[in-house]
Amino acid sequence: MGNANVLRTPEDRFENLPDFPFAANYLEIDGGEHGPMRMHYVDEGPKDGPVVLMLHGEPTWSYLYRKMIPPIAAAGFRAVVPDFIGFGKSDKIDDRAAYTYLGHVNWMKQFLAALELKDITYFGQDWGGLIGLRIVAEEPERFARVMIGNTALPTGDHDLGEAFKQWREYSQTTPEFNIGGIVSRGTARGMSEAVAAAYDAPFPDESYKAGARAFPMLVPASPEDPAADAQRAAWESLRRFEKPFLTCFSDKDMIMRGGEKIFQKLVPGTNGQNHFITEDASHFLQEDAGPLLAEKLIEFARNS
Repeated sequence: MGNANVLRTPEDRFENLPDFPFAANYLEIDGGEHGPMRMHYVDEGPKDGPVVLMLHGEPTWSYLYRKMIPPIAAAGFRAVVPDFIGFGKSDKIDDRAAYTYLGHVNWMKQFLAALELKDITYFGQDWGGLIGLRIVAEEPERFARVMIGNTALPTGDHDLGEAFKQWREYSQTTPEFNIGGIVSRGTARGMSEAVAAAYDAPFPDESYKAGARAFPMLVPASPEDPAADAQRAAWESLRRFEKPFLTCFSDKDMIMRGGEKIFQKLVPGTNGQNHFITEDASHFLQEDAGPLLAEKLIEFARNS
């Protein structure tokens, strides 16, 4: 791992992206052997407003939340949307082995601590859930409420299914990892070429995509997975989590559909919440139904 390089996407890749007028904010985190690394985040709305933290997944970035940020900020909330290391405007390491599940969790914990975020209303999807829910479980005092869609917290004790295995295989073997195409195929309503290109923007060439290619392999797939013990411990914590917990999974996400049932069964905070299925939406529900999700999140944050 000593040969790994930290890469920074040139600024001009992010010029004139559709519907992304937000100022860039940066925070330096400790990347261990990789030295200091720069993490990007969007920070919109009143700085003293209640915090809404939104975490993206694979292979997206804060751009995914561009339809949700303005209404949430306009409603008086502080919308904080970071890019994970390896994604968006954050620094990237060009070696897949440099990325671990625990590493991502710890980087995000550093981020929350540095910004001193608390009483957080948190929204997570895909890896934004795998990482965020670990932190909810390990630092529950930081969070006021949780809203999740199309995510999971796998322990490695259950088969991940054929479709996911095919995705893993593709992510490791395809010569060109077509980010914009992947995101586009994960929507029900489609997207313009300009929007697909905005998802490609962080990645000038394949060397920048190590983090994106690493994520599918970091999902715990066996009981011996390095993250398995921490995942089981997280579930123990979530079984005691009584703060409001809302699910909004999609009707057209073929891999994650129905995943809300396990949370509703095991997390006490789900009791009595206005859970809903996001209709005519696929895996990237923020892309398909962003304004609706923002409206529901605002209502949830105000009424729970």
